[in-house]
Amino acid sequence: MTSNRPLAESLRPSTLEEYFGQNKVVGQQTLLRSLLDSQEVPSLILWGPPGCGKTTLAHIIASGSKKTGTARYVSLSATSASTSDVREVIKQAQNELRLSKRKTIMFVDEIHRFNKSQQDTFLPHVERGTVTLIGATTENPSFQVNAALLSRCRVLVLEKLSVEAMASILDRAVVRLGIGVLGREAANPRQREQSDAHDPKILIEEKALDTIAHLCDGDARAGLNGLQLAVQAQVSSSRLGQSGPDAAREILVKEEHVKEGLQRSHILYDRAGEEHYNCISALHKSMRGSDENASLYWLGRMLEGGEDPLYVARRLVRFASEDVGMADPAALPQAVSAFQACHFIGMPECEVILAQCVVYLARAPKSVDVYKAYGNVKACLRNHRGPLPSVPLHLRNAPTRLMKQLGYAEGYKYNPAFSGAVEQQYLPEELQGTDFFTWTPS
Repeated sequence: MTSNRPLAESLRPSTLEEYFGQNKVVGQQTLLRSLLDSQEVPSLILWGPPGCGKTTLAHIIASGSKKTGTARYVSLSATSASTSDVREVIKQAQNELRLSKRKTIMFVDEIHRFNKSQQDTFLPHVERGTVTLIGATTENPSFQVNAALLSRCRVLVLEKLSVEAMASILDRAVVRLGIGVLGREAANPRQREQSDAHDPKILIEEKALDTIAHLCDGDARAGLNGLQLAVQAQVSSSRLGQSGPDAAREILVKEEHVKEGLQRSHILYDRAGEEHYNCISALHKSMRGSDENASLYWLGRMLEGGEDPLYVARRLVRFASEDVGMADPAALPQAVSAFQACHFIGMPECEVILAQCVVYLARAPKSVDVYKAYGNVKACLRNHRGPLPSVPLHLRNAPTRLMKQLGYAEGYKYNPAFSGAVEQQYLPEELQGTDFFTWTPS
């Protein structure tokens, strides 16, 4: 545990048997497992949240290919590699295929960081089989990976690791590190083999492991590195606190220590990524469904994850007209007031203002009549063929003598001058009788 190397890296699994939490993708009966066992590795895009095992799976695939000698493995990161780096790897891959009849597996981490022209560099070589591309991304590949490249790869969706999977990963870690779990018998009698017999025994509370499994939000990297920091901190504290014959013979890592070791919010939220759109969609649909509890929850997910409160406020203003509309005309002033208040005072004070507005909109009666009617107007205009109808002459303003001579404003009935309803034509002749609230585009 004294190594500066991150624990997540030093304990990276090398076989699928040690790879936890992604049985839907690489389980015993899956297609990918059969392909990997037969060393028929297709080009892949691994899509999933941070710490779910994308890089590890690529390393396991590469390890199997290297053992059989069927392929060489090259790893690049899109955060640091340039187009020339990619071209150089492809050139080496071409030579390797020509001279040694070996394919090249190219792993590109954070592939969404490459722009369109950089991604285009892969296309012909993936098509011809010169390289087998394995790209890893935390972003939706539908938006971040070129459609042409995406069509040549199989997309594997890796899920956020479950609490059970994280518990298995942590159990494997403490066994490998020789750390005892308080109240649990050692799985391996030789668990505490140490080069120095005078080293203190390290124990960890089972509750502390459970806390890591829950708070790391399915991110194995964060969980393992949090465990490492917590243990290192307690070991260092013990060494500084006591020395000589009175030194502690036992170090206990508690729940509060691992919480400090994690030092992160356990809320998965990316303001620029897909989770941003997922959460605002969930908030919108929860308010539309009049579920005030779910609405507050999704609002909290966004604000606690660092979302811009003004972005949320703007969406509430839109919702007030789109989904509440004329069923409660006061909803729009409520939402506008919430936006202005957020602009004035900012976070964290404005969070309760947004919460109040969200609850108001969730409880309000709903009507999409205006939203649908205006959508029908747009469809009518876009589907119209030929010149758009002229504005009827009687509806035109006539500020000049010439306009009056041409018939502008002639016959217009000024409504306030009449005590009752006025019979007057307001739509163009071609659209007379159209009701956009019930009209269906043809």
